Amino acid sequence: MTLRKAVRIPVLPWFKDHRFNDHCIFPAVESMLLLAGIAKEIRPDIQRSVISEAVFSKFLLIPENTTTVSAFVDIDEDEHGINLKLLSKIQFKKISRIKEHAKLCFSVKPQATTTAIKRMPVECDVSVEAERIYEELVPFGPTYRSLTGMLNVFANMACGTLLAPKLSQQHEMEKELGSPFPLDGAMHAACVLGQCIADFVPFPVGFVSRLIHKPTQAGETYNTTVHLKSATESELLFDISICDRAGTTCEIIKGLRMRDVSRGTIKPPQDLARLKASLQ
Repeated sequence: MTLRKAVRIPVLPWFKDHRFNDHCIFPAVESMLLLAGIAKEIRPDIQRSVISEAVFSKFLLIPENTTTVSAFVDIDEDEHGINLKLLSKIQFKKISRIKEHAKLCFSVKPQATTTAIKRMPVECDVSVEAERIYEELVPFGPTYRSLTGMLNVFANMACGTLLAPKLSQQHEMEKELGSPFPLDGAMHAACVLGQCIADFVPFPVGFVSRLIHKPTQAGETYNTTVHLKSATESELLFDISICDRAGTTCEIIKGLRMRDVSRGTIKPPQDLARLKASLQ
């Protein structure tokens, strides 16, 4: 039986920096923290460092000048774990409609062992400054500009440096899942690589698994490597690793799916270097 829980999502000041088509949107990385907290309430034994079958289906828009957003979470349990969906209600004059924004699964199984993707030791094909990335390619505000320095891009890989900002508030689940900003920045790196090889701007729409070995910390610097696994006209698939400066694996994301959610209205800059995708 599905349990439906009403939630009020606090709108943190820096959410205004996370935008699409000039609309403030609830970050996918924040939805994972939110759902992890609810999973902990329902099943304290759950492996919250193991997230699977994630889908980010629709943006949850955050209205201007609001302090909270009303939403619902649907919860289904079985012997394998707990499945959660983040939903909102849209009210029309005579009817209402439920919209799904995110869904994922937390498993009761022990965490699998994974290794980080090796960074390329050879000269890269393209280097893109973080300043240009956030002015043109991923136009987010200051708080979500997690990539720093140069992003080195190859035909099948991108390598960059991430900085997790120190902010006035933290979600309690950051102790288990880590700061949301490094993973957000790693997906920005995937977006840039995608723009170099595809004729659209890719946005994350889901992943197969996220395995957190060592939660990232606010104020710390990390390295990320993004590896292209497959490419079609409509979808790019990536694996991502995030490591600390000592080379210790913090987390691995397998099968990150990225698509053109703008329906062709947003295109990569014409002067951005074009690369032929390599799946070697």
